[in-house]
Amino acid sequence: MNEAIKQSLERVIRRFGEGDGVFATAIDGLLLMRSTVAGVPNHIVYRPALCLVVQGAKQVIAGREVLHYDAGQALVVNVDTPGIGQINRASDDVPYLAIHLDLDVALMRDVMAQIDDPPRPRVGQRGGMFVADIDDAVGDALLRLVKLLDSPRDIAVLHPLLMREIAYRMLTGANGDRMATLALPDSHTGRIAEAIRRLRNDLGRTVRVDELAAASGMSPSSFHQHFKALTSMSPVQFHKNLRLLEARRLMMAEDAGVAGAAYRVGYESASQFSREYARLFGVAPGRDAAAARRLPSGGEGSETV
Repeated sequence: MNEAIKQSLERVIRRFGEGDGVFATAIDGLLLMRSTVAGVPNHIVYRPALCLVVQGAKQVIAGREVLHYDAGQALVVNVDTPGIGQINRASDDVPYLAIHLDLDVALMRDVMAQIDDPPRPRVGQRGGMFVADIDDAVGDALLRLVKLLDSPRDIAVLHPLLMREIAYRMLTGANGDRMATLALPDSHTGRIAEAIRRLRNDLGRTVRVDELAAASGMSPSSFHQHFKALTSMSPVQFHKNLRLLEARRLMMAEDAGVAGAAYRVGYESASQFSREYARLFGVAPGRDAAAARRLPSGGEGSETV
């Protein structure tokens, strides 16, 4: 099955040219990636998605957690999480190939409601990200989704059906209990996801854990515990990383200056911003932005899978 997906992926990517990059497709939420370069870290916010490696290997660091995934394996993201992605195996002869598919939480919940014996999260289950082997049923559905790009007129009708099938296969497969944490609206994961949405929508505001906990229907200690279990970070560290990532995006995508980007994400001190930025990214913000602007289109900063 992996060889069939690889062949279809290579065929579709050739339409975009021979170079590396992240390629948006005619199917919403479906991105394809090719890279011949390994070892470059990329700081991004991972959103709920299925990120399948078709060829090569990659790792993601979220907080103190390091996840490795190889060909035939996928990173499954349940909640928005800042992380560092790095391709570990890629070359001119054997490029890294991957598929990124956004997961629709509302669709997952709708499909789960129709399952007679739906999966339930395991007690004490941790992690807003996990690595899973992709079974034949999910792999076959993904293959048909990629092949659908060959028939643009069929996308409007068949894409929704394939997305429902993928959701069903993931919920009823070996990792159904882990997918259930995403699909259950009143689960701890669902409530933490809503808290993360609040944080992302108000980056300039100082984090008050007690307010987030109350809005999530938890005590501050329980909220902190579940938040860290999902994201491998405290709420304060998580919010700081979101701020710094957004500031980096502003400098690179909107050509904002260092002080302007710092102010827009809530920093009152440019020197504090520069210190924390350098601690996260390993380089001063001005130098980082200047270096990123010299990258060709489709380079680091756009990689998501």
